[in-house]
Amino acid sequence: MSIPVAIDDLAATLRRFDAAFLLSTDPTTTPARVKVVSVRPRFSGGLLLLDAPGRGSLANAGANDAVTLLWPPRAPDDFSLIVDGTALVVEQTMHVRPTGAVLHRPAGTSPGA
Repeated sequence: MSIPVAIDDLAATLRRFDAAFLLSTDPTTTPARVKVVSVRPRFSGGLLLLDAPGRGSLANAGANDAVTLLWPPRAPDDFSLIVDGTALVVEQTMHVRPTGAVLHRPAGTSPGA
């Protein structure tokens, strides 16, 4: 079950979540490998800012700007938040401009299902 989240509503939605996972890909490997790291993004000026997510993640975003952020649910029956975006590396900070967002949980996990 997925519920779209408008980009304009993202800041308010993020208040329900804590740490996230950043997914980036290394396009220099065959097949391309996904790198997953834990991050604590902050929302500012319509961007998600990730301070020092790691050299590998910064290098991946420099080579392939498509990234995804995943906030896990706070409770087993709750929603995860998935945000796709375009990354720009500025020194040791990754600036992610969200391009789409959804609240998601597997079908049949809602209370009373």
